Amino acid sequence: MRAVVQRVTRATCTVEGRITGEVGAGFMVLLGVAPGDTGATAAALAQKIVKLRVFNDAAGKMNLALADAGGPNGAGAVLSISQFTLYADTRRGNRPGFSGAAAPDQARELYAEFNAALRSHGVEVQEGVFGAHMVLDLTNDGPVTLILDTAEWANQD
Repeated sequence: MRAVVQRVTRATCTVEGRITGEVGAGFMVLLGVAPGDTGATAAALAQKIVKLRVFNDAAGKMNLALADAGGPNGAGAVLSISQFTLYADTRRGNRPGFSGAAAPDQARELYAEFNAALRSHGVEVQEGVFGAHMVLDLTNDGPVTLILDTAEWANQD
């Protein structure tokens, strides 16, 4: 799985003129699923995102995790957006290929599992609409933007 994690002060997703997800302080996560990903991959990525210490403490240092960012039960919120284009292959030509992305049925299932895993950590999760044309509006805070790729974790010593 690949995730682009953006620290936001607010973010919204609109589909066909209707807001489908909206959060205040927290993260907007763009999530791509690869063919080899599993429920365990989704759970591990969700846990990593929840524990990322990228929110400022009282001294202005990035030292707090999502759970410390505010919101219900002390947890910050996540706007989760499925995005197969994170697996675009742009090495040849000008038209990206997407063979590195999971098939839609698998991606839809793992996107749901990822969101459920975030919720299991007490995080409020708002969602986009899988497979829809979405308009995203956000205020990136910092800016803080991180790219997480679970395939890279497997190659660590």
